[in-house]
Amino acid sequence: MAENKIMNRWIIVAGAILIQLSLGAIYAWSVFTGLLTNQAGPYKFTATQTQLIFSAGLAFFAVVMVIAGRMQAKVGPRPIALAGGVVLGLGYILGGLFGTNFIMQLLCIGVIGGTGIGLAYVVPIAVCVKWFPDKKGMITGFAVAGFGFGATLWVKLGDSWFGGLLNNLDGMLGLPGVQAVFFVYGMTFLVLVVLGSLVMVNPPANYVPAGWTPPVAAAGGSTGQVDFTERQMLKTPQFYMLWLTFMASAMAGLMVIGIIKLFGIDALQASGTAATANEAGIIAGTAMALFAILNGLGRIIWGTISDKLGRKSSIVLMCFLQGIMLLAFYKMGGSKMGFIVGACIIGFNFGGNFALFASATADFFGNKNVGLNYGYVFLSYGVAGIVGPQIAGYFKDRAPVGTADVTVWLAPMVIAGIACLAVAVLMLALKSPKAPQG
Repeated sequence: MAENKIMNRWIIVAGAILIQLSLGAIYAWSVFTGLLTNQAGPYKFTATQTQLIFSAGLAFFAVVMVIAGRMQAKVGPRPIALAGGVVLGLGYILGGLFGTNFIMQLLCIGVIGGTGIGLAYVVPIAVCVKWFPDKKGMITGFAVAGFGFGATLWVKLGDSWFGGLLNNLDGMLGLPGVQAVFFVYGMTFLVLVVLGSLVMVNPPANYVPAGWTPPVAAAGGSTGQVDFTERQMLKTPQFYMLWLTFMASAMAGLMVIGIIKLFGIDALQASGTAATANEAGIIAGTAMALFAILNGLGRIIWGTISDKLGRKSSIVLMCFLQGIMLLAFYKMGGSKMGFIVGACIIGFNFGGNFALFASATADFFGNKNVGLNYGYVFLSYGVAGIVGPQIAGYFKDRAPVGTADVTVWLAPMVIAGIACLAVAVLMLALKSPKAPQG
């Protein structure tokens, strides 16, 4: 579906950010984990159970994105974005009304909510790349920046701004604080995504921005001018290298997102920086919010850097820096400033994934089918969303209940850090794919 007239392409970016603000709520999950694992509260979940809900959301997000990429290519981007908003909102609303136990939260927030995110997420990326072939890295960063910034909004609204909705809404509709917030968030997500979807339209066929001349690909170069179908892409080694690199890099960030509050409480108490779990939780909440802000900024800045430095070099640098930070974060987490700074750097690098790998997919395999092709690359994110949080949850649950044993976090940090360094080396060998035959 394409518009017959040329609209202001920056309106598309505004709509993309509006959609992504809501989708980013999944990165606010850690703000709920303390209440969900409180053994004196109504839920009494284990750390592993909270990470299973988070992992399910990420997995369905990634898998459904492949389907959404194919659907939006056939029926147009607007209906798919609309469907995503409705499903996401419904998942959180149902999680609020009926999520009294682990299975219901897994189904509503994890499965239904993750499905809604997967439907809507690919639309702004695919649409923006087509409207901005001249600024792919930067504009992809802007298109997904709302996802990172949205986490800050939902975290701070949940636990601190205006006294924290988790406190203020406790008892609304007869619901505990967590479920009441889910209900309010679900209604909000539905409205915001639907509004943003109204401007999700493709440019006219053969659209070229005024004053821009499409580059001619040099030998071995990648400009997005050669289009691969998904079957042609899946036959290239470049696809699998991108997939593996994205998986390892995303795993590190997703692991930290899932456990940042739990790790902060353990590390800050163990070092004596925080006298109580509540005091440590406040510091961790600040770090979570800043993580999300830097996550959003990282998408824009890394995308802009890649337009100048090149996609491959940017991915190598980002993965290397992330690996070093993961190895250092265990030690840094014992001090307030170290914990916050470490979270910020990890969040900044993590955000870069979503600008760099989407742009790299367009560069290597063409702009025309980027919505579908990136869906396949993004499956690695779903795997990362299962592996990273589950590794962390496994080691955390090995510690005695109610103890602040910070040593349980060393192994997951080392595993994630080494994985990032390994794929940084792998990416050094990446070359552009040969044009498909026939």
